[in-house]
Amino acid sequence: MRLHDLAPEKGSRSSRKRVGRGVGSGLGKTAGRGSKGQNSRSGGGVRPGYEGGQMPLQRRLPKRGFTNIFKKEYSIINLRDLSGFESGAVVDAAALVSAGILKKTHKPVKLLGQGDIAVALEVHLNAVSESAKSKIEGAGGKVEVQ
Repeated sequence: MRLHDLAPEKGSRSSRKRVGRGVGSGLGKTAGRGSKGQNSRSGGGVRPGYEGGQMPLQRRLPKRGFTNIFKKEYSIINLRDLSGFESGAVVDAAALVSAGILKKTHKPVKLLGQGDIAVALEVHLNAVSESAKSKIEGAGGKVEVQ
């Protein structure tokens, strides 16, 4: 047997249905859609989730919880992310973007205390956790919350 001898099993593949190609094809005129009704028209059919007038599932289920519209979303970084900075460096949003730690500065930045720090850094960020602040000051650095 060679590669050119390979063929699918007889009857396993059928040619696609070509609708609307004349009466002789068996699928001409109305193209298998019937004569009248919603689904015979172009653009016919119902929207997703429509249940024929029955109260839809989305409206039958109870509402839960709420969204706090005053919630502040932060870009989170940890102390271990600051290991690449040299001693005495000023760490702010622009410095984090240039170092490749942050991608954008459209959210305020919060520093959390996961990891350790050995160099003294000057941190100017929107929010700093208590543990991160104590670790930075313990290493001889300064923290300023803007």
